[in-house]
Amino acid sequence: MGSLPLSTDSKPLGSYPSSGINVLIVGTGLAGLTAAIECTRKGHSVQVLERNASINTAGDMYFMGLSATRFMKHWPELAQEYDEISLHNAWIETFKHDGEQMIKPLKVAVRLKAAGLDPNTPPGTFQMRPLVYRMFVRQVERLGVNIEFGARVIDYFENEKTGKGGVTTEDGRRFEADIVIAADGVGSKSQKLVGGQVRAQKSGRAMWRAAFPRTELDKNPEVKAFFGLANGGKDPIVRTWLGPSTYALTLTRPDLMVWIVNHDATGSESESWNNTIEADEVLEGLDQVPGPNKWAPIFKELVKCTPPKTILNFELLWRNPQPSWTSPLSRVVQIGDSAHSYLPASSNGATQAIEDAVSLATCLQIGGKENIAESVRAHIRMRFVRNACAQKLGFSNAELLQDTKWDKVKMDPRRANPSLPKWIYSHNPEEYAYDNYHKAVESVKMGISLEDDDRLPPNYPPGYRYQPWNIEKIMDDMRAGRPFELGPGDWS
Repeated sequence: MGSLPLSTDSKPLGSYPSSGINVLIVGTGLAGLTAAIECTRKGHSVQVLERNASINTAGDMYFMGLSATRFMKHWPELAQEYDEISLHNAWIETFKHDGEQMIKPLKVAVRLKAAGLDPNTPPGTFQMRPLVYRMFVRQVERLGVNIEFGARVIDYFENEKTGKGGVTTEDGRRFEADIVIAADGVGSKSQKLVGGQVRAQKSGRAMWRAAFPRTELDKNPEVKAFFGLANGGKDPIVRTWLGPSTYALTLTRPDLMVWIVNHDATGSESESWNNTIEADEVLEGLDQVPGPNKWAPIFKELVKCTPPKTILNFELLWRNPQPSWTSPLSRVVQIGDSAHSYLPASSNGATQAIEDAVSLATCLQIGGKENIAESVRAHIRMRFVRNACAQKLGFSNAELLQDTKWDKVKMDPRRANPSLPKWIYSHNPEEYAYDNYHKAVESVKMGISLEDDDRLPPNYPPGYRYQPWNIEKIMDDMRAGRPFELGPGDWS
């Protein structure tokens, strides 16, 4: 059994002796990059496979939760860079989709305080995906982690005799390691071995997304003025637009303009970050919003300012929680979207992917090379219910944003905000693993089911007891007009 550290205070690279564990990571998303960083710190030997010729750092904005960034205390350079790119001074403003202002511009800290949260400890920050990815890539490069580019994995395997896991690439090469981490996203080839394949179901929804230089707004001075920076042109600002069966976000930064619109499926959407459409299709779609009030003309003018080949039409697919994240011998384990995918409204995809990586690297260090299968199973025991709850919360947030009750918002502005509950952002996956590893191991060995396991303190809604759920039931309730129910426990 590997030795435990005396505390979980900041422990930099080199604090942990070599574990002797060889780790093969497939994929360079946030889950894979974080796994490479933290496995290296924990003393594991790391190799990464990436199917493309380089790491994709394109994209727009997403939310990074506090629980995902706590590990950065061990990496001063990473923490400093993250602090520099974070929107600490951001403002937020809320409109109806037709342009009527509902909540005036306020600093994010003020909105947090109004929502009953500590403005000095925000649950997370909006981030630009390109900036975050480049930051993580630079950290991996500083560590000298070996990344094999152009290695498209077509199969996963494990060998009982050698106690190894491995992959086969499209060009016929085989890679083996003590443990293989499948961080290659939805549709991972590991699902055939893991047995966790779940059928993607069409939600009937998609997201138009665009990010481009703010200088493009020079085409229309009225648009440039309306979507200007906050606080006299000094600070970035997020503007939310909430309408019937739709919502949108815009982010104005000194250098960039970002807009995102949730909409009914049009037929041209695809679950791909390369599926671009042109502005005319978006403008036509905006005109289809139900009800007498149409989209604000100023928003449509913003769309017209968007450069060609910039707008993505990303399909939103629903998936039930996967029944399994690991292979029979636990030499292959899924993390991030490979194990659990999220709707964008959940504000949890990137957060939980990073948490997964930190937790798994820690469990492998605690268990040591002789107990890899035990470590993998303990990690999953500590992560499965938390992710199932966070996934379900994403559906609740989507319903909130797509069906805003404006009469209630006027009395309580918190009803215009997606839920970012304390049980998510206050979590520390590394500390949790150190505190509960042995309890998780015992629960697995004793055959205690997730529904009956009360040995681990909840890292999910207090008072909640795991209940399997599925998308089919949620969709049936929505079609029947029944309210969406998260279940027992304190989800706030």
